[in-house]
Amino acid sequence: MMLPVDFIDEMRQELGAEAEELFLALDTPPVTSIRLNDKRDELSFPCDIDEVPWHVDGYYLSERPQFTLDPLMHAGCYYVQEASSMFLQQALDQYVPADSIVLDLCAAPGGKSTLISQHLGQEGLLVSNEVNRQRLFILSENLQKWGNGNAVVTHNQPADFGTKCVNLFDCMLVDAPCSGEGMMRKDEEARAQWSLKNVQMCAERQRSILMDAWDCLKPGGVLIYSTCTFNQEENENNVQWMMECLGATVLPLDVDESWDIVEGNPGYHFYPHRTKGEGFYICALRKNEEVFAPFKIKDAKSHSTANNQNYVQIATSWLANPEDWAIRQSDRFLTAYAMRHKQLIDILSERLTCITIGFGLGEERGKSIAPQHSLALSKALRRGAFPELELSLEQALAYLRTETVFLTERLPLGQHLLTYQGVPLGFAKNVGNRLNNHYPNEWRIRNL
Repeated sequence: MMLPVDFIDEMRQELGAEAEELFLALDTPPVTSIRLNDKRDELSFPCDIDEVPWHVDGYYLSERPQFTLDPLMHAGCYYVQEASSMFLQQALDQYVPADSIVLDLCAAPGGKSTLISQHLGQEGLLVSNEVNRQRLFILSENLQKWGNGNAVVTHNQPADFGTKCVNLFDCMLVDAPCSGEGMMRKDEEARAQWSLKNVQMCAERQRSILMDAWDCLKPGGVLIYSTCTFNQEENENNVQWMMECLGATVLPLDVDESWDIVEGNPGYHFYPHRTKGEGFYICALRKNEEVFAPFKIKDAKSHSTANNQNYVQIATSWLANPEDWAIRQSDRFLTAYAMRHKQLIDILSERLTCITIGFGLGEERGKSIAPQHSLALSKALRRGAFPELELSLEQALAYLRTETVFLTERLPLGQHLLTYQGVPLGFAKNVGNRLNNHYPNEWRIRNL
């Protein structure tokens, strides 16, 4: 599909003669890149690998493999993420300490949330929000697969944070819904839907989102604003509006000249004819300091652990460091979440619509308790808590399709942790001559 005429005119006004290079780049094949999790430090498919220069765990692939056929992707060993957006790490490294409370306001499908989760480790807390319910569960799935357990996934409007979480967050990422100009190389729909009117509508919507959520950011806190578009209306003009109307101050980001990132006025642009990636814009700002009432957590309602303390004892024995985790029960499900942020998470669960908190630990089944799938993917799992069964590639793909895995050797009855190349995939129960597959049906591989 041809590039929209108005878009061509707009880019020529912004970039001059260089715009022709951009147009040529938008008609070339998109770049494939991934970001590794620390679950594993190598890949299972043969590709020449070049490093993404602005992220230590980012890599370019010379060809796009069939990721669906790699069990390690389903295990959360890496995330297929556009390289330009990994530059978020630079802003985090400069301005967001690991013990911060961070809000990712427009988070699905979860690439930037998993990146923030990795940055925070077990010190900080991530609230990962998505307004669109259809995109909400892939966000939750991706964070569970990443395995850090330091996130709360919410389904709220921006205004909910602005009114219910006043002065709470040290950092807020707004990866704003945009006109998608930066995706025109890889997405025909981005070309088809683009119009000057849509650009204007997106810019207005972005300002509305920022205004609604602004009060949840602490004075002195950091806003990271990003889009996957090129135009000034959604980028520089909106940042100027934040400075004038919200009292924000632009923060510089360290950029190596060799990366060929274009400094805007203000902010930073990634153009696919210059950088190896798709179109992207990012700007970091600080909310002006002022005297303010801090977010209060002392009145948070205490959540009980579980009805059956014997089950809690069994479930916590599955954790490598059980003292790091608080336990709560909802219906028959036990959930583990960060003990260091227990009071805050408890009050957030009262004020917001929380989809997942931490990770699922166990499920009461009759007169016993069984591990939940997210425990298998969690870095908190104590290896050795369950008998382990290593699967071949064929067996692993069958498991991920939720098919029955038949046994070729005698194993103890009960729950087993299934692994592929030593990495946990999930649980199955040995009932004698076969393993009952406990892989979540909604996550299964549907097409090979």
